[in-house]
Amino acid sequence: MLTFLHTFTGHQNPIYALSNSDKAGIFFSAGNDKGVVEWSLKKMAFIMVKMPVQSSVYTLHNYNNQMFAGERSGAFSVFDFIEQKVIARINAHHKGIFSIKTLSSKNELLTTGEDGHVAVWSLTDLKEKYRFLVAADTVRAIAISPDEQEIAFACKDHSIKIYHAADFSLKQALKAHTHPVTSVAYHPQGNYLISGGRDAQLHIWNLPSYNLVKSIPAHLFAVYDIAFHPELDLFATASQDKSIKLWDANNFKLYKILSLDKTGTGHTHSVNKLIWSKDGSKLISTGDDKKVIVWELTP
Repeated sequence: MLTFLHTFTGHQNPIYALSNSDKAGIFFSAGNDKGVVEWSLKKMAFIMVKMPVQSSVYTLHNYNNQMFAGERSGAFSVFDFIEQKVIARINAHHKGIFSIKTLSSKNELLTTGEDGHVAVWSLTDLKEKYRFLVAADTVRAIAISPDEQEIAFACKDHSIKIYHAADFSLKQALKAHTHPVTSVAYHPQGNYLISGGRDAQLHIWNLPSYNLVKSIPAHLFAVYDIAFHPELDLFATASQDKSIKLWDANNFKLYKILSLDKTGTGHTHSVNKLIWSKDGSKLISTGDDKKVIVWELTP
């Protein structure tokens, strides 16, 4: 299934964010270093520091030839790939930004993080359109349903808040985690919502009812990321317990554990972020050990 392929080194501090480029075989990483780094999967090589940042980067989001970098300072920067430069840096929040997503149907950008607020920005002029409070404390992650009708927010208060995308009104709050919710993702076909938390659990919520249908003791410590494969019925999870796990997206069977203990290769510290390459042939992972590891998916 997944086998070790390559390790990228060069970061001097923990890494929190990964993003694919619009170009095949190119991706970006960022963290406590003062820059976003560009890498080549084709050459398995460092390309360049793509853009400088003024504080640690917690999240990267790529959309329509632009890359958005959310920082610990509460600002986000916008790098335009057509102009090949940073075109904006916006002081969006009072505290760090943990998640950035786009509502393409509304041409809007969403930012959220430690202050518990969600800010809505126009992608036309990057002006703020709306702001609302989701939680009294941190909102760790955003997930947008495949039809872009609903938005899920992973909250530190142990809940998942579901909002209507049309008017940003609250639909319902989901409660099952016993610790902060740290990751959330919609199934690509909208079959269910999946959440992971500091309680090391994965919860499966049926759609459209959002009834809890399954709970999985997935890891030993916090589940920091959930990444669905772009084509196959697979998803991967990343954890503070230093492991990555590969799951069947239909029956939730565990296929593979990637860790130093199980495979002899892996991360030595918390795994913070996962992405699949655009063609789905590779899984890319990163974390507190300052490494970016590439895993190859084989039949």
